[in-house]
Amino acid sequence: MSKKLYIKTYGCQMNVYDSVRMADCLAPLGYQSSDTPEDADLVILNTCHIREKAEDKVYSDLGRIRAEKQRKAANGEKMLIAVGGCVGQAEGAEIIKRAPYVDMVLGPQSYHQLPEMVTRAIRDGGGVVELDFPTVQKFDLLPEASSSQGVSAFLSVQEGCDKFCSFCVVPYTRGAEYSRPMAAIEKEARQMVAQGTMEITLLGQNVNAYHGEDEQANVSSLSDVIARLAKIDGLERIRYTTSHPRDMSDDLIAIHGSEPKLMPFLHLPVQSGSDNVLKRMNRKHNAEFYLDIIARLRKSRTDIAFSSDFIVGFPGESDKDFEDTMKLVEQVQYAQAYSFKYSPRPGTPAATDDQQVPEEVKDERLQRLQALIRHQQTVFNKSTVGKMMTALLDRDGKHEGQLLGKTPYMQSVHVQGNEGSRGQLTEVRITEGFMNSVSGEITGTQPHLRKAN
Repeated sequence: MSKKLYIKTYGCQMNVYDSVRMADCLAPLGYQSSDTPEDADLVILNTCHIREKAEDKVYSDLGRIRAEKQRKAANGEKMLIAVGGCVGQAEGAEIIKRAPYVDMVLGPQSYHQLPEMVTRAIRDGGGVVELDFPTVQKFDLLPEASSSQGVSAFLSVQEGCDKFCSFCVVPYTRGAEYSRPMAAIEKEARQMVAQGTMEITLLGQNVNAYHGEDEQANVSSLSDVIARLAKIDGLERIRYTTSHPRDMSDDLIAIHGSEPKLMPFLHLPVQSGSDNVLKRMNRKHNAEFYLDIIARLRKSRTDIAFSSDFIVGFPGESDKDFEDTMKLVEQVQYAQAYSFKYSPRPGTPAATDDQQVPEEVKDERLQRLQALIRHQQTVFNKSTVGKMMTALLDRDGKHEGQLLGKTPYMQSVHVQGNEGSRGQLTEVRITEGFMNSVSGEITGTQPHLRKAN
């Protein structure tokens, strides 16, 4: 008998991918996806631990779902509640202690065990916790993908991180770096394309540290993965995220100039422009190293654009350190970037640093940085006006006949089109540029992949 599954996904693209695979794991038990928790038999909160007050947001959502569970129980119906993802891994059994109506808690390395966990939760009345890092990787135990992610999809190729940045919980919640075998990645990519996917974003907490094996047990790099997937007919666009500057190898930089299916946009987090702060963050690179990587990528592909991540007000950040960050942003000229105030994560070294920056100082610095980023983003979007680009139009806009999609530079683009353009790579001319988006018009010509530099 069909049962309803509702998954709320927080945070990163990796969680989006994981949520899709959770649904695949539960499909053999008869679970079908629901858009709302109200009619769900199983609700999963696939959580993220990166942002500030992540646990508070989860418990707030749990309170609302508890009301639905009680309502269903009053009608003689049963609802299971699960907390997964990085908050699940970090909090563990404490979640059930604080919210005893939660039936299951699992970490991001354990969701392949969901069918067994559901069976145990029904049999034992809840209280099921799975947080182990398995000796057999979960990817080897997952079923084949049963549902399409759409024309643009995520594909996890690497998990975990060995960098141990002093502000980050990922090594503790996702574990050590692991790279999937090349053949498994290609097989899943081909399945996605067969289901209609035209654009794949390769995912990893430290994706360019990929070092999986091919069929001959040779260690491959991320550029090898890109080159192999680019040969798949019907796959038109390839992206990857998130990268670490230390792992931008020569071959990866080179393939940006030689492979036209690899999009000319790269998210390369730097976190700070200050060598002092970067050292305190344990980032294992300095500003000069980062800027050299940017220069080499621009030499490899002259039309490449960048985004980044910044943490403002990290412990020990002085006025000069912050000005060094502003200077780096001016030098790079980002197409977009994400910036946040530092907030402590329990269990990380930076959380106990005695040189915490006052909140009012963080606020002022963040406002200045975001103003500069918004200006650069607007300048970049306006610079594309008049250019011809291929846009992957994958959803409806707010207005009748309007379609939304993404340019090669991850710009949100809206056009007036027809239903025939939906889900297609379509040639558009950019007509207006705004801070957060661009608008364009369909030219009516067939799209062609550009030749690489």
